[in-house]
Amino acid sequence: MRPSYIVSAAATAVGEHYARSLSDLASEAVRSAFAALPEVSPERVGALFVANAMGEALASQGQLGAYLANAVGLRGVPAFRVEAAGASGGVALHQAAQAIATGQCDLVVVLGAEKVTDRLEGALEAALALHTDAEAEAIHGLTLTSQWALLMRRYMHEYNYGLEAFAPFPVNAHANAAKNPQALYRFAINADKYRKAGMVASPLNMLDCSTVADGAACVILAAESLARELPGPLIRLAGTAVATDTPSLGARRNPLDLEAARASAHVALGRAHLGLSNVQVFELSDPHGIAATLALESIGSYDRGEAPRHAADGAIAPTGRTPLATAGGYKARGDIVGASGVYQVVELVRQLRGEAGPTQVADARVGLAQTLGGLGATAATAVIVAE
Repeated sequence: MRPSYIVSAAATAVGEHYARSLSDLASEAVRSAFAALPEVSPERVGALFVANAMGEALASQGQLGAYLANAVGLRGVPAFRVEAAGASGGVALHQAAQAIATGQCDLVVVLGAEKVTDRLEGALEAALALHTDAEAEAIHGLTLTSQWALLMRRYMHEYNYGLEAFAPFPVNAHANAAKNPQALYRFAINADKYRKAGMVASPLNMLDCSTVADGAACVILAAESLARELPGPLIRLAGTAVATDTPSLGARRNPLDLEAARASAHVALGRAHLGLSNVQVFELSDPHGIAATLALESIGSYDRGEAPRHAADGAIAPTGRTPLATAGGYKARGDIVGASGVYQVVELVRQLRGEAGPTQVADARVGLAQTLGGLGATAATAVIVAE
C-alpha cells in the first residue's frame, strides 16, 4: 500500500457568497491549489473526489463529480461525489488516499464545496435535518441544533456543569478566527458576552452555535515517488479511517459517547503508528462547545467530564496541550458542511508547514483532523505528519 502525500492545499474565504456560484467557488479553490504547485500540470490528475453534503437540496445540482470536474478544468477525469453529511470531506480524503495506496492514481484532487446561503432559513433547516434519522427524529421536528442541545443538557446534569463551563470553546475559536483572513467571524468574544447571549435551543445560545456558510477547499494528494520530486516540505497523510454509528440519537447505548469518533481515531492513529500523545494540533467538529467536548473525550484526549475544565485552563489555545480550532473552527471560521473536512486539512497543512501565522502551534509535526456527519453517525479521521 503506497503512502499519500499532500503536495498542495488551498481554500476560499468562508462567507455568505450570494453573488457566487458553487462552481465559481470550486474553481477558485482548485486554481489556487495548482497555482501553488506550478511543477505539476492538471493533466496528470488521475481522479477527482468531490465532497458535498447538500448539492441537490440547496444548490439544485446533482451529479457533482462530472459537473465540477468540467467547471474546474478537469473535464474527462474520473470524478466522484462523496456524501456523508458533515463528514463528506473526511470521507472523500479517505477515498482519495485509497486510490493512491492501491496504485490506481499517482495524483488525486480532493475538492470540498458547499453553497448553502441562497435559501431561506426553513429550507436550510430542512436540508440539515436530512443528516439525522428522518423517520425517528426529523419527522418530529428535531434539528441538529436541538439534538446537540439535548446532549449538552444531559452532560451538564451528569457532570454538574453550568452553562458558563462551555464558554472557553467559542471564546478560543473567535480569538483564533480574528487572526484568520478567511474566517466568517473575525472578531473576539469573551465569557461575559457568552453569558448574555440569547438562546437558540436552550442551553445552546447564539455565541455557542456555528453558522453554515459557503466555501470551497482543495487538497492535492500525490504518490511518494511524485511528492519527492517536488520542492517544499513533505507532508504525509499517515493514516485515515472512517467509522459509523446509528444516526438515531435515541438508539445509542450512551448518547454522550461518540463511538464512531473514537473508533475512527483509534484506527487512523494505528495506521499512522502513532498515539494521541504524538498529536500537537487538532481540527475537530466543533459547531458547539458540547460537540468539541464530546469529540475530545470520545477520542481519548480527556477523561469523561473533564474537557471543559481543561479548556478553561487554556488547553485548547494554540499554546495549550490540545490546540483546537486554530483557524476558528466550525464556530468562527464557519461551518462549510460537506467541505469542512477539507478545510480542516488545509489548516493542518499550514500548521505543519509553519505557515499559520499568529496562531501557529510551536514545533507542530503531527496533526489530527476529524469531521462528523450529523451527530457522529459518520466519523472520518485523518492523521497528517510533517517529515
